[in-house]
Amino acid sequence: MTEETCTTLPVLGEPAPDFEAETTQGPIKLSDFKGKWVVLFSHPADFTPVCTTEFMAFAAIHDELAALNVKLIGLSVDSVSAHLAWIRNIREKMGVTIPFPVIADLNMKVAKKYGMIHPAQSTTAAVRCVFFIDDKGIMRAMIYYPLQNGRFMPEIVRLVKALQTTDAHKCSTPANWQPGDKVVVAPPKTTAEMEKRLGEGYECKDWYLCYKNV
Repeated sequence: MTEETCTTLPVLGEPAPDFEAETTQGPIKLSDFKGKWVVLFSHPADFTPVCTTEFMAFAAIHDELAALNVKLIGLSVDSVSAHLAWIRNIREKMGVTIPFPVIADLNMKVAKKYGMIHPAQSTTAAVRCVFFIDDKGIMRAMIYYPLQNGRFMPEIVRLVKALQTTDAHKCSTPANWQPGDKVVVAPPKTTAEMEKRLGEGYECKDWYLCYKNV
């Protein structure tokens, strides 16, 4: 990997790298969104087939995310002018309005901070990343997809709800969890807690695996 394509990777549980950037809705600064959750996603290029389907799909979940106190932000290494032309094309040809800002990252400044450039895929385009940043500015989850495969929007919404449920109820969510399902109780840390656990009214499969409703 050359210095030009060198990229870092954010770390879960640490503050998300701050940035200032120009977007299709004017300049933004990530730290200005403290108090809101942020879903930041990258796409490889404007006016491309998979990215166009994804932008329409992200537009479809925009309001649901907004209702969860989430700011949706897109990014690619194209210019603001290219973004604006593409957004207009999507509205005119597909009948879909893109309601979220799209970062123009021609110098790859944000892309490199967030590990979006993977040279084995492309040195000039971001792979399909999704970053989940909580209302305190902490990186909570990341999903990376290759250039060729579009994302599954219900999983993005589901993961936001899972993270928010974890925070609100101090619990974990099991495999295939959906909103409304039981959550997992934190495992006991001592022998005394282990003995006590089975009598606390949870739905327990064993002392280390207990569920509860929230």
